[in-house]
Amino acid sequence: MMSNVISRGELWLETLAPGAKRIAGLRPSVQAADGELNGENVRFIAVVPDAHNHYPRATKGEVGLLEGWTLAKVVSETIAADANSAVKRPIVAVIDVASQAYGRREEGFGIHQALAGAAAAYANARLAGHPVIGLIVGKAMSGAFLAHGYQANRLIAFNDKGVLIHAMGKESAARITLRTVEALEKLAATIPPMAYDISNYATLGLLENLLDISNPDAPSAQDLALVKNTLQQAINDARQDPTLKSRLGADNRRSSALVRERMRASW
Repeated sequence: MMSNVISRGELWLETLAPGAKRIAGLRPSVQAADGELNGENVRFIAVVPDAHNHYPRATKGEVGLLEGWTLAKVVSETIAADANSAVKRPIVAVIDVASQAYGRREEGFGIHQALAGAAAAYANARLAGHPVIGLIVGKAMSGAFLAHGYQANRLIAFNDKGVLIHAMGKESAARITLRTVEALEKLAATIPPMAYDISNYATLGLLENLLDISNPDAPSAQDLALVKNTLQQAINDARQDPTLKSRLGADNRRSSALVRERMRASW
């Protein structure tokens, strides 16, 4: 039985766009609303739990077939609506996604295409001049994160134990590697790309900011002000430099940067 407690993604969507009418014509598991930051219109998008989802594997905030295509729809419609505008509207992906909703039916019906469609829509928005910001308030797992948020110009995350950015949950990874969860955590802590804590992930250079929020599940006025100010700064930065070069500056990305340089030279 599903809990009545709303997800962090839904909570922060409402917190950032209080009382805003949800965009019509979307699946219940994808919510979008127009709000404001510093007097500018901003479109906020979140994937949320839907106990009545047609696909049982996508009831708890996972990104499945319906969610992938719906994300692609709302982002693409935003691009089309702003096509003739000199200044493109910012898009904030509020990220709290447990996993992609994979299964035999989902694979057969083309979940890979749905997730790719969502990722492509976000990339198209970024390339069209929309500042796309990913705000990671909870889990950002696997293909769900690739589809919803990873294509952002800038990524911001909460420095909180409830925030997890990874390809696979601990329990699943422990089973596959034939380890206990405790042994996996100990090993992963020595390898930043494998580590499960957000501070290790931050060393990879993919996060623009890591925010200390007093209570992500019940944000204070100060928390909200910090998030809004950080989002606004990220939007300004994305307009000044819309590339993804800022992701390559960390020490733990030096090898990636070197590979890119040598490949560019060989081309």
